[in-house]
Amino acid sequence: MWDRMLDRMLRDFIRTGALAVEFPGGRTEVYGNREEPVVTLHLNDPALPRRLVLNTELALGEAYMDGTLTIDGDDLEGFLALATRNAARSEDIWWRRLTHLLRRARRTFDQNNPAFRARQNVAHHYDLSGALYDLFLDADRQYSCAYFAHPDMSLEQAQAAKKHHIAGKLLLEPGMEVFEIGCGWGGMALTLAQDYGVRVLGVTLSEEQHKVATKRAEAAGLSDRVRFELKDYRAVKGEFDRIVSIGMFEHVGVPHYREYFDTVKARLKEDGVALIHTIGRASTPGATSPWIAKYIFPGGYVPALSEVAGAVEDAGLYPCDLEVWRLHYAETLKNWYDGFEAREAEARALYDDRFCRMWRYYLKASEVTFRHNRQCVFQVQLARRQEAVPLTRDYLYPAPHAQLSAAE
Repeated sequence: MWDRMLDRMLRDFIRTGALAVEFPGGRTEVYGNREEPVVTLHLNDPALPRRLVLNTELALGEAYMDGTLTIDGDDLEGFLALATRNAARSEDIWWRRLTHLLRRARRTFDQNNPAFRARQNVAHHYDLSGALYDLFLDADRQYSCAYFAHPDMSLEQAQAAKKHHIAGKLLLEPGMEVFEIGCGWGGMALTLAQDYGVRVLGVTLSEEQHKVATKRAEAAGLSDRVRFELKDYRAVKGEFDRIVSIGMFEHVGVPHYREYFDTVKARLKEDGVALIHTIGRASTPGATSPWIAKYIFPGGYVPALSEVAGAVEDAGLYPCDLEVWRLHYAETLKNWYDGFEAREAEARALYDDRFCRMWRYYLKASEVTFRHNRQCVFQVQLARRQEAVPLTRDYLYPAPHAQLSAAE
């Protein structure tokens, strides 16, 4: 019965490309356009069809991790790209609509992130061994979207370009006080202090990140200008000239969006400027994949622009600029995946083969989602007053030849 149900679901789902599936009993079916290159799956566990029918995304990721689902040539990229392209074209299928409806109904519970739960969620991912992140991140440990201003940039160059692009939007002046919500391993705060002469308070809920960031500040001789605290952003007091948050908003949770932007407003000085950098969905609001929520980012969610905008409006902040980065994160993730794959033996020594398969699945699934399924990055510049930033973007992209002289 479960084989037949899975067969019916796949015939509805595969609308582009071609997928061959070998069922546990040995029968093979081909779905989609047989004239295109075929990606072949092998279901090696008799219980797997039932699990795929009942909870497709969770079961799929777990089966790949466990080896109960294998792909010819271990073509993970080919399979995930095929699945993601079809997911973007199959929202009208009844079982897909039902799945989304049920997940949306759970969002308030799944994304309820008070301080104690937020700390647990952060520890799940960011308190893994630092040696793991050294395998695939750049030397500065930038664990967010890089900015490929030129296509031939290395990962190191693109991450540096990201930091300076954001710094430009913050309109920094020496001596300013900056509050970084979610400081990671300290790279952004140290860059702002060293290159722009500001003082920075960075907060994180990750004990590992806090320890590393603090040591980096001491080693760089910047402890007098940069301090890192193991603290929830909601517990910070005082006012700041600038606020920056990079890759943290995805962990806030929809029920806390108003609280987040109320905090941003409360911590900003009257003429202050904030820059929020977050993964976003270029579609209507949705829900987090159950596999991602269980294994990678518990409590996490990628917001739609309408959800961000609504919370900004409710908080009374002024949106001064919005920039959408499209394929930058796909290229970032490709670099991370290639780096991790090249040093996978070292990761296996830290953890085990199942962990490595999980991590590769996470990185490649994320990359193909940015390439094929309406996921992007939003950079939102906010202020309490509209006069806090210049009227044009010339401060970011000078255009001297386009300026008119007083005589004209």
